[in-house]
Amino acid sequence: MAERSWSFSKAFRTLFSGPELITEETWDDLETALITADFGPDVTESILDALRADVERHRVTEVAEMRRMLRDAIEERLAAYDPTLRLSERPAVILVVGVNGVGKTTTIGKFAKYLTAFDKRVLVGAADTFRAAAVEQLATWAERAGVDIVKPQQAGQDPASVAFQTVQRAIDAEYEIAIIDTAGRLQTKGGLMDELGKVRRVIEKQAPVSEVLLVLDATTGQNGLAQAEAFIQHAGVTGLVLTKLDGSAKGGFVLSVQEKTGLPVKLVGQGEGIGDLTGFTPHVFAQQLIG
Repeated sequence: MAERSWSFSKAFRTLFSGPELITEETWDDLETALITADFGPDVTESILDALRADVERHRVTEVAEMRRMLRDAIEERLAAYDPTLRLSERPAVILVVGVNGVGKTTTIGKFAKYLTAFDKRVLVGAADTFRAAAVEQLATWAERAGVDIVKPQQAGQDPASVAFQTVQRAIDAEYEIAIIDTAGRLQTKGGLMDELGKVRRVIEKQAPVSEVLLVLDATTGQNGLAQAEAFIQHAGVTGLVLTKLDGSAKGGFVLSVQEKTGLPVKLVGQGEGIGDLTGFTPHVFAQQLIG
């Protein structure tokens, strides 16, 4: 599958198309570029400190060589987290979690389409029964992706029941992958994490859960991460999906969010189309980000 061509902040292109020799102004401009790209102050400082030390140790004077060193350093830090999706079980059951509004349901449709490109038989389950539009929204995306869907048999059906039916159908019909949508908010007195725990327990009576993917809106940056902390703490999250990672200078958030959460970014989305979700490759990402 072809790698997506990423387009981020112009700050790096401007920085590296300037003077050929490194000056203090180069360092100032680099700091601005990193902050602009949403690496965050802590990660920015860490990258700059390490890069300065390497530049001095190797007596580097040219901006072009500094650029290569920066790209390699970012790739190395990105690669410290394994982006491989664990899909070896049959069926491989994937729970998708996240607060409402991050693009969770549409991401499932895009993910299903991504998997079908590898000739996988995919089934999706509409277990976000607390949000009226979620079921029909997922059905629309499932149709676009060309995959089957399990929907509630009646309005307000228990989410764990829908999840159970999804996994049962996946087992009986020999689907390779089952992706299950979950609630991002409840209108009941019960706790959301308790509800997700119930969904997981019901599934695990039939099959292991291969992945719990947390969807984050990259345009909200650190604020979005703060909203999702409860999922990270209580939902057994195994990986991250970043949506809306378009040309809005948010590329640095990929590294920042990995280092803050200790979780790998496994999928990245750019744009609104059905094909706008891909696997995450540190080498390609660092090259596209820094150039």
